[in-house]
Amino acid sequence: QVQLAESGGASVQAGGSLRLSCSGNTYNMGRLGWFRQAPGKEREGVAARLTRDGSTYYADSVKGRFTISKDNAKNTLFLQMNSLKFEDTAMYYCAAGPGAGAGLILNSQGYNYWGQGTQVTVIS
Repeated sequence: QVQLAESGGASVQAGGSLRLSCSGNTYNMGRLGWFRQAPGKEREGVAARLTRDGSTYYADSVKGRFTISKDNAKNTLFLQMNSLKFEDTAMYYCAAGPGAGAGLILNSQGYNYWGQGTQVTVIS
């Protein structure tokens, strides 16, 4: 059983930055990702990373502002978020899945394990 725990969520002014962290026993997972869900909206994929080659994928809404990375020594996944906007406000979830390819890479159906989430609030 894979267990994931996010941290780093906070309230921040628009234009600011935050770094989210996700720790867990993900050694055998083919993909790791970050998703977010705002009240009244569907969960959306934000960024993802394939374990086999470190390929990264981003939603158009965050390209150039967010960066997904992994510290392999600490087995910790990060999401660096810069130039935050009000519309980035959401609960952010870390997710892991076995798939080694890019299919459904930003789709929640491509992931089996989820953390409890960490709240990011951007104040405009």
